[in-house]
Amino acid sequence: MSENSLRHVSIERTGPGRFTATNARGGTLAFGTGADTEGGTEFTPVELLLAAIGGCTAADVDVATARHAEPAAFTVTVTGDKISDELGNRLTGLAVTFAVGFPDGASGDRARTILPRAVAVSHNRLCTVSRTVEVGTPVTATIAQP
Repeated sequence: MSENSLRHVSIERTGPGRFTATNARGGTLAFGTGADTEGGTEFTPVELLLAAIGGCTAADVDVATARHAEPAAFTVTVTGDKISDELGNRLTGLAVTFAVGFPDGASGDRARTILPRAVAVSHNRLCTVSRTVEVGTPVTATIAQP
């Protein structure tokens, strides 16, 4: 692993069922278990996974299309069914749906033409998050001294 390829976040417990993730640049994101706790509106880890899939591909598609026209509407919806079976808890049927509109005119027409290819290229090659999920990457868990 090179220094440029390593990605890192740390997660600190901030209360019962509540956590804060911090990235290498100092950005933070609060999340929780979704339990009925004070401020229980944070994302759950499963929702963060869905947001990561949608956010990754949304960023790819935005870069490709917005250079031609600023979108009039841009919404990405990510869904999945949470199941528990012999393989454990997991999501199945993950689906990413784009609802993107561009203004009338030549620049909007170019962006509309590029949209399907941008979605496909993001899904098939560029989006690190969905590529990791689809290809399947082992996850190791270890215990370190605090």
